[in-house]
Amino acid sequence: MSNFEKHLEKYEMFKHDATNDSVSIPLRIEAYFYAAFHLIEAVAARHGLHVEKHQRVRSFLVRHSEIMGDETEKVWQAFQEIENQLRPGQVYGGQVNGWKLRRARELFIVIEAVCQGILS
Repeated sequence: MSNFEKHLEKYEMFKHDATNDSVSIPLRIEAYFYAAFHLIEAVAARHGLHVEKHQRVRSFLVRHSEIMGDETEKVWQAFQEIENQLRPGQVYGGQVNGWKLRRARELFIVIEAVCQGILS
């Protein structure tokens, strides 16, 4: 199985968890984060590249802006909001917030639309 296929498989697995109402809100937000990361990695793999760490998504996308073109900033900003603003308080802190789940879903949809458009 290629890196591309592995990342697509993980994207689909995490997306399934993120949309599963029986999973807790904090884990669903975390699953949206991982689904987005692996979808971005799948796009990178299609171009023979590898992000490696979620902390490097922004710098990677900016450095390789030809991959997502005019959508580059939109994708890294959406990813960083999920990563740095939505998930930390849910997973590590005492918050459980349905609004943050809805926001994570909205941002994931933005990332997914751009990436799926590139992959199709």
